[in-house]
Amino acid sequence: MATSYLCSMRHFEVPPFYRSPLISAIKQRRKAADKLKKDFVPTVLDLGPLQIYLARHFGFCYGVENAIEIAFRTLDQHPDKRIFLLSEMIHNPLVNADLTARGIQFLQDTKGKQLIPFEELRSDDIVLIPAFGTTLEIEQRLRAIGIQLESYNTTCPFVEKVWNRSESIAQKQYTIVIHGKPAHEETRATFSHAAAHGPAVVIKDRQQAERLARYIRKEATQSEFEKEFAQQFSSGFQIERDLKRIGVVNQTTMLASDTQGIADYLKEEVRQQYPDPEAVADTRDTLCYATSDNQSAVIGMLETPADLALVVGGYNSSNTSHLFELCTEKLPTYYIDGPDRIESRHCIHHFDFLAGTEKRTENFLPANRPIRILITSGASCPDALVERILEKLAGYFDATLPYEQWS
Repeated sequence: MATSYLCSMRHFEVPPFYRSPLISAIKQRRKAADKLKKDFVPTVLDLGPLQIYLARHFGFCYGVENAIEIAFRTLDQHPDKRIFLLSEMIHNPLVNADLTARGIQFLQDTKGKQLIPFEELRSDDIVLIPAFGTTLEIEQRLRAIGIQLESYNTTCPFVEKVWNRSESIAQKQYTIVIHGKPAHEETRATFSHAAAHGPAVVIKDRQQAERLARYIRKEATQSEFEKEFAQQFSSGFQIERDLKRIGVVNQTTMLASDTQGIADYLKEEVRQQYPDPEAVADTRDTLCYATSDNQSAVIGMLETPADLALVVGGYNSSNTSHLFELCTEKLPTYYIDGPDRIESRHCIHHFDFLAGTEKRTENFLPANRPIRILITSGASCPDALVERILEKLAGYFDATLPYEQWS
């Protein structure tokens, strides 16, 4: 409850060039009319031959705004110091480019590969911990150098909530099952914090959950487990001992419905094998509010008949990729990271999520009028980028965005 209140009241000093006057006005009006956030109908921008439907919730979340505020404040307050980011602040190329242009250097890439050796750091350097958090091992290495982390730790409070919940249930002798992408910074951090308090294992999807169930049912051996889940389980993990009582938490940017489905599935598997009413911990309170709101908003938006959808965000953004997944199940969807990807009214460059590469598509806008486009963006995408996309689309139809309507 305290966290929800904090999120509703806190205002962050985010650079104005990330804001959009139009989108801010729309969000404020929708928020005032729907304080309980139960209305997931999209906002309609009727431009005549072009109709745009904006998701009810999209864009910067609490954790991202917190991280950006800390990063830019640190730059302003310490112009003469060397400032480093442990890895990307958030998964948005525009924001990360802005930070590096102001002198911040990355120590690691998103996979944890070292770009600048820790040995080159000095005790008076500043190292920003990104919104995803980091592992206990890396924290210890930085502290050993003499680097002070507390004032420069931008870890999202909802990520920390997962860590705290993991610790709490581990102390009650539960094994932590983490639904997340094993190579993602947040999952690596959550795994580190969970494993410090008890057995932990990472599963990336429903298929791996079903594979894990084989070990719960004792249908496979310890050696098979160690091979199949290599680098995804804590030291000393024993399937006979550590799969009797579990609690499922998640990387906060995963599909909430997927995490809940995996938790329900594993709960049934454990209870069939071990008839203990407390064999599975209740961890539903670890789902991130922004992830849930944005995904619910997309589901609501998809009830509107449309020709196509645009999903805006960094190509390595986990939460954005899941919004894309939801949209692409229903209609043609183009995943772009900014307005420059729209080359013309006939051509768009977009991210092929399955192939992991960018592709070019001709005639992405249909010939019918009005054209109906659904638009959403990830939690690390500035609203200013979305407004520039709206302006670009409107320009193809000699239309003007309805600023006066929302001012």
